[in-house]
Amino acid sequence: MAESKDDKDNNSKLASCDAYFETVQARKKLPHSLQETLTSAFGRIPASSFPKVPGGKVIEIEADTTVCHAVKVLSECNIMSAPVRNPDAGDGLDWKKRYLGIIDYAAIILWVLESAELAAVAISASTATAAGIGAGAVGAIGAVALGVTGPAAIAGLTAAAVGAAVAGGVAADRGVGKDAPTAVDSLGNDFYKVILEEEPFRSTTVKTILKSYRWAPFLPVATDGSMLSVLLLLSKYRLRNVPVIEPGKPDVKNFITQSAVVQGLEGCKGRDWFDCIAACPLSDLGLPFMSPDKVICIQSDELILEAFKLMRDNEIGGLPVVEGPKRKIVGNISIRDIRFLLLKRELFNNFRQLTVKDFMMTISSHENSKVMPPITCKSDATLGSVIHHLASKSVHRIYVVENQDDGVVGVITLRDVISCFIYEPPNLFDVYFDSSIKEVLEK
Repeated sequence: MAESKDDKDNNSKLASCDAYFETVQARKKLPHSLQETLTSAFGRIPASSFPKVPGGKVIEIEADTTVCHAVKVLSECNIMSAPVRNPDAGDGLDWKKRYLGIIDYAAIILWVLESAELAAVAISASTATAAGIGAGAVGAIGAVALGVTGPAAIAGLTAAAVGAAVAGGVAADRGVGKDAPTAVDSLGNDFYKVILEEEPFRSTTVKTILKSYRWAPFLPVATDGSMLSVLLLLSKYRLRNVPVIEPGKPDVKNFITQSAVVQGLEGCKGRDWFDCIAACPLSDLGLPFMSPDKVICIQSDELILEAFKLMRDNEIGGLPVVEGPKRKIVGNISIRDIRFLLLKRELFNNFRQLTVKDFMMTISSHENSKVMPPITCKSDATLGSVIHHLASKSVHRIYVVENQDDGVVGVITLRDVISCFIYEPPNLFDVYFDSSIKEVLEK
């Protein structure tokens, strides 16, 4: 039987996970006996033993919540993501019906970038309705919009919008696209007016974008499951968070994130096994795993939307902001910074023309907001010092530099740190987990 395109894509993603983890294991210079002992120990620790989220209760977001309100919840609760609950699920015990997925800033970035393109079309036709962009058309147009953010792309997008509108039985103005390139360059207050006040943008729900941008699926581990399974999902299989469910009960008992795990490792100082690994220089662990030519950067004079587009296209959570041919690091842009464009819109009326540097300066000058400065380390640093910086600063990556004026030569992420402490025993995942992981990759 011929392999379907979805199967090929899934196998390719699984191969990518395998290749990453094989690279990690091949480059580590730790005694195999120590790795075996640690992996075995994590395999005996139940997921229920991991510390609960702050406050003891997992923040959940209803599927019919608007995207803009969801951003407000994530920002106010200082979290990167949250499980999405199906309000129509009732009181059943099946978590698969109760939870639809996980909403995070990655999905929101995809939605904002697409909406920016659609808003330009809508503005050039006065309103979204006049442009013929109905709720059903958004998904169809999305396939065209996702790969582009420039003015020229809007002209092409307009044709798609008109076609979708006509197919939907909506009378579209033949001249709707003529002013689109101008509109996209001058987006500001008009964009916010459309995206926050006009349909279909205003009422776009979390459930809607989960269907289109399935970046973070809901894949739980049982309370009696092992921490080894949790750690592998957060490292090898690229999940940023793992919900914990008690068997026979559908509610989420805990929400384990990469950041929480690294903070937990920081709390293990003084234990022989941790101190032994933490004392190792980065080179003994093969860190950074990424070669200098693979590090994705953004120049400070490039547009902020280009930074978010790079994160989207490369499925990464942050970028070093650099200047000059040597790529000297001057800042950091995180995926969660997208919240400022939606929650502090009075600061970014000209956001389509806003550079990364201006974006960072605007936020840092605002009384209650700031962009986290870049956290760096030298290539001869120890793993323990890296873990300390990541945990104490609550950041998700640290950039490796040789000297203060030199460029970025590597990136060490939370995923990389977790990978240093474990390996995957043969045949660890049973049939259920195997199918679940394939489900993760079908997004």
